[in-house]
Amino acid sequence: MRLHRNLVFAVVDALNFIFNEGEYADKVVQKVLKYDKRWGARDRGFIAETTYDMVRWRRLYAEIAEVKPPYSRPNLFRMFAVWAVLRGIELPDWKQFEPVPARKIKGRFDELSKVRKYRESIPDWMDALGENALGETLWTKELTALNQQADVVLRVNTLKTTKEKLRKMLLEEGIVAEAVKGYPNALKLQERANVFATNVFQKGWFEVQDANSQKVAAFTDVKPGQRVVDACAGAGGKTLHLAALMENKGQLIAMDIYAGKLKELKRRAKRNGAYNIEPREIDSTKVIKKLHGKADRVLIDAPCTGLGVLRRNPDAKWKLQPEFLEKVTQTQQDILRSYSKMVKDNGKLVYATCSILPQENQDQLKSFLASEEGRAFKLVQEKNYYASKTGFDGFYMALMEKK
Repeated sequence: MRLHRNLVFAVVDALNFIFNEGEYADKVVQKVLKYDKRWGARDRGFIAETTYDMVRWRRLYAEIAEVKPPYSRPNLFRMFAVWAVLRGIELPDWKQFEPVPARKIKGRFDELSKVRKYRESIPDWMDALGENALGETLWTKELTALNQQADVVLRVNTLKTTKEKLRKMLLEEGIVAEAVKGYPNALKLQERANVFATNVFQKGWFEVQDANSQKVAAFTDVKPGQRVVDACAGAGGKTLHLAALMENKGQLIAMDIYAGKLKELKRRAKRNGAYNIEPREIDSTKVIKKLHGKADRVLIDAPCTGLGVLRRNPDAKWKLQPEFLEKVTQTQQDILRSYSKMVKDNGKLVYATCSILPQENQDQLKSFLASEEGRAFKLVQEKNYYASKTGFDGFYMALMEKK
């Protein structure tokens, strides 16, 4: 592989935004890819994938390069040199690259790879937290799985098409996708591709959604014609799935504290042909109180650490702080106790997170069921999905029924 100056510089720019300016990796990549309209798919792919790769392995590369944050531009080039050497890529004779001792880099890599926190490139506190929560064996396997590049998985929009029709149409656009056993509406791409540029995406035939994420809406046991509340809807990935499962029949109330996310949901719903969705901003407690005892189903896809989705959000490893766990678990419990009041008698409640920590999952469920609000519910079923066991994102979900 021959390195091109403008592409390498774009990657270094992106790393500066992410590591030093605290910007989110996905937003940064979108911004940097707009630098040059002449870049083709291969150029754009190099920038995006190399950026994510270096974010994922930040600690390991920084240790090998012997640099510490905040990372100066020369330090970022040193880290890039480590990335290149470990992949057998010849470094060009640019002034940004000082003489690189390739043998030393490989030696340091072999040495550091014996220690999990370096090998899996993770902060000390997070490594200790995960081991204490899951045990050494499962945590080690999970870290390895969460450091793999995430597959591109599509959810077929059954309001508009079928899995087989979508697969054939994608093939006509040069994209090979295959069914995923155990996931009725999922198609996995054989190779990464810009699916957002396809005609079938513009028609609303699919959404990009991890296979285990697709389990959440189905877990609610929703039926057409019901009144359903997606209480933490965000931009609506699971809301759109609920609408499809409801066959556009009944009322689907999508709630969130962020109006901007609900605006994005409206746009996506229009493209999906999902017409039974009613967005509602939670701007006061009255919004919740008006629905007390009125919903057949309530989904709480709660805010969390996101440790189950590090494959697609590797920068979360460096943004999360130890105190956030205590803060978010309190938020989760508050949401559970408040939003559960919207469930009617004999209705069902699903609590879900994209975390693999018991503190955010099983422990929260136990606390809720023991609370005054939770005593009205009984646990029907709970599921843990681990990346190391499924090959997809880590998720937790619990289904409860109101007595």
